[in-house]
Amino acid sequence: MAISKEKITEITDDDIEDLAFGCALLGTGGGGSVGGAILETRSAIRKFGSVEVVQLKDLPADGLVMPICGIGAPTISFEMLNNGGEAYLLRQEVERVFNKPVVAIMASEIGGSNGVEPVMWASRLGLPIVDADTMGRAFPEVQMGSFFVRGLPLTPIILVDFQGNVVTITPTSGASAESDSRAFTIAAGGVALMADYINPAATMIGNVIVGSLSTAIEIGRAVRGSTDPIRKLSLLLGAQTLITGKISEIKRRTDAGFVRGSVTISGTGIDADREVRIEIQNENLIATENGRVLASVPDLISVLDTQTGAAISTEEAKYAMRVTAMAWPCDPLWRTAQGLKTVGPRAFGYDIEYVPVENSPR
Repeated sequence: MAISKEKITEITDDDIEDLAFGCALLGTGGGGSVGGAILETRSAIRKFGSVEVVQLKDLPADGLVMPICGIGAPTISFEMLNNGGEAYLLRQEVERVFNKPVVAIMASEIGGSNGVEPVMWASRLGLPIVDADTMGRAFPEVQMGSFFVRGLPLTPIILVDFQGNVVTITPTSGASAESDSRAFTIAAGGVALMADYINPAATMIGNVIVGSLSTAIEIGRAVRGSTDPIRKLSLLLGAQTLITGKISEIKRRTDAGFVRGSVTISGTGIDADREVRIEIQNENLIATENGRVLASVPDLISVLDTQTGAAISTEEAKYAMRVTAMAWPCDPLWRTAQGLKTVGPRAFGYDIEYVPVENSPR
């Protein structure tokens, strides 16, 4: 079963649960827990109205598109909620810096709450949202997006915190884009709202992952009511099941604006006597068994509730949870030389060669 090419044209209150289910899965453990995002987004749509979903080609060529996401440690964003006004300040500063109006927003990453909350911001701002993102999943660092891999020039980055502080950064490199944005975020308490790679619609065409919102919603719709959600997802995504068992160990800390650590899953049933360890930096990065790599970034690794198929974020993982770890292929962009340089295992400090998950030994 393949994900269809049918594109959605509107997101209503009825779509939020499905969107959140898909975003949690695509978040590979990161992007922020979707629980609070569901409540915020449904509340916004009920108050401000449903959100029009558009394609880049349907926008004015010179119309400014504002990619938007939360930045920071998910363990902190889980407790530090939005005040509701951040996006207004963000849009105001973007329009001041670029001297033109924003015609649409876009999720910077479709993973976790960062895939859901842009719908909430779009509803509040009365703007359409583009059916695309820059990752096709979630990654933890600012430069880990399609624009950077494609070699587009860096643009000013705008950040707002929950107290209303606003800062504009003009980075000179991908590294400074990450380090400077992270420094503000840490000073803001560990969480901020960010707009980066702000560009006209015409510039974005061919440089983003198309159909992200549609994909997330279809994943949710496909699994809703399923009696065997793990099998359903495996077929839908072309995913490999790495292990089914229970979480036997969690090492997790908040460090320099990230959640870092590992989750160990001890197998049960046919996987008894097996043990898989997943390394995390906000997202699930590497899955190993007895030192052998089963899957790694940029391929997607998600830990799911075995009964419901719902993805478990890194900040919500708990000891003894019954889970299934699953991995599936990333967008082809990330398997290019520049893509692997940006988000492959070595970009995260792991001295291993990337092997596509479908070619990894089992």
